[in-house]
Amino acid sequence: MDYPGIDGFLGTRASLMLDVVFVAMFAIVPTLAWSIWLVKYRRNYLLHKRIQVGLMLVLGVAVGLFEIDVRFVSGWRERAEPSPYFASTASAGPVWDAIFVNLLGRPATPGWVFRSLLIHLVFAVSTSVLWVCVGVRALRRFPDPPEPGPHSPSHLRWGRIAAWDMVLTACTGWIFYWLAFVA
Repeated sequence: MDYPGIDGFLGTRASLMLDVVFVAMFAIVPTLAWSIWLVKYRRNYLLHKRIQVGLMLVLGVAVGLFEIDVRFVSGWRERAEPSPYFASTASAGPVWDAIFVNLLGRPATPGWVFRSLLIHLVFAVSTSVLWVCVGVRALRRFPDPPEPGPHSPSHLRWGRIAAWDMVLTACTGWIFYWLAFVA
């Protein structure tokens, strides 16, 4: 079919930027793990800082381009519509029906494409907020060059939460990608 925007390179219905972000997460998660390993086991605070700042910048640009693509260029819904998981369903179980039909007043519960997107967005938005907060606080509260200090316990706690949130963002994004553009 002929979809709006630039087709991706993975041979699915996804756009170029959807494919770029899908593949990028396979590099982001191991890089994040390596960065955490560096600071935890090698005490290489400076390299950890550089990697984290680099990841924040790369992800910021990628997410910005991604949002422009899906909102104004590629029309992700048209690309996802052929999926067998796109169509709404009369009933998806008491929890989903309570959320969409009773709480939001929708006539039916959306299919798994929309439900998986909703779940993914919970993690993606919280990850964005957490990463900015953890990163900005670290840049402000750690000396240059970085070393452990009074901010370390808070940074460790919130950094762990942000890292797990990023892993869940990646996993839910991959599930959404498969449901929407592969199936």
